[in-house]
Amino acid sequence: MAQTTAQDLKTTPLFERHNDAGGRMVEFGGYSLPVQYPAGIMAEHRWTREAAGLFDVSHMGPSFLRLSSPSGDAEADHAAIAAIIEPLICGDIAGLKPGQIRYTLLLNETGGAIDDLMVARSATTAGELYIVVNAGTKEGDFARIAAAAGDRAELVRADDGALMALQGPQAVAVAAVLLPGVAELGFMQYTPIEWQGAILMVARAGYTGEDGVEILCPADKAHALWDTLLADERVRPVGLGARDSLRLEAGLPLYGHDLNETVSPVEAGLGFAVSKRRREAADFPGAKRILAERENGPSRIRVGLIVAGAPAREGAEILDASGTAIGVVTSGGFAPSLGKAIALGFVPPSHAEIGNTLQVSVRGRAQSAEVVATPFVPHRYFRKPKAS
Repeated sequence: MAQTTAQDLKTTPLFERHNDAGGRMVEFGGYSLPVQYPAGIMAEHRWTREAAGLFDVSHMGPSFLRLSSPSGDAEADHAAIAAIIEPLICGDIAGLKPGQIRYTLLLNETGGAIDDLMVARSATTAGELYIVVNAGTKEGDFARIAAAAGDRAELVRADDGALMALQGPQAVAVAAVLLPGVAELGFMQYTPIEWQGAILMVARAGYTGEDGVEILCPADKAHALWDTLLADERVRPVGLGARDSLRLEAGLPLYGHDLNETVSPVEAGLGFAVSKRRREAADFPGAKRILAERENGPSRIRVGLIVAGAPAREGAEILDASGTAIGVVTSGGFAPSLGKAIALGFVPPSHAEIGNTLQVSVRGRAQSAEVVATPFVPHRYFRKPKAS
């Protein structure tokens, strides 16, 4: 089998900036991306928890799904565009308000996750959705969505631009200096904002468990925006290594590891992503299996583990107290915020009770592991108070 070489890898609009900053570049999702900078993964992780970390996530799949012939009636056009995407996913898109984002799952006919993704209703354009899919699945995802759209809508890819994630307790304060209106956004809301003559798509969202924003920027403005954000002393660049440890502490699944085409939303602990209206209508892929799992329980369930000793990595066996293999670790590593090893994995529901003592096999040696509630580190998303 031919090996991927550096020359084969795609690069993001920020590639030069990573090299200039001493980023250690690795292959990820077919792209050359920084796994860390000279400060190191631990320092980058802690900085994001304390101030603001800046990530290049341009390998992801941002796109816009737009009605080919909008009627001019905003609600009718939204209903029409929602009707195109909903047969592929389990989320209620028709019920979104302008500027609202929904986390959902692209499902196969047996209820397995083809991908997890964000779908947002445009804040300004009737009959338009802003959709962000994962890097490793984006070609297949885009083909599936485009096929569903047919001639009713056009899928416009935006993965030639730069997608940046600014995450941490100081992130929104930093962004608000450049982008007026950001501070007024609630968690899982987005809006277009003009900056230096370009339109940026700014979402108050992220995958670290911290407050922050994700910004889609045209490629020709990428260097300027990256440099301007890093000019603020509260911001430092952060690589893929700390991004992974941050999302793991936040108990967030990573597609291709904790999610795949055999795993249902119920098994993955993502039952909330199956919207109430869709459950009642049972009109989503794999509804029979998923609704049965909600009613009767799944055969396996994702759990969080605090591991005694060395980290248990992906693929490590999870054992019961007697040493019998009952499951597998899907993500694992060291949690800098806790000073402990943590893991996510799947076990039968009979072993998933919080406080249950299990074991994990690390290099052939059994280590104690306790089932704990996730997230391992509390989420700190900003949620606007509900109107009374």
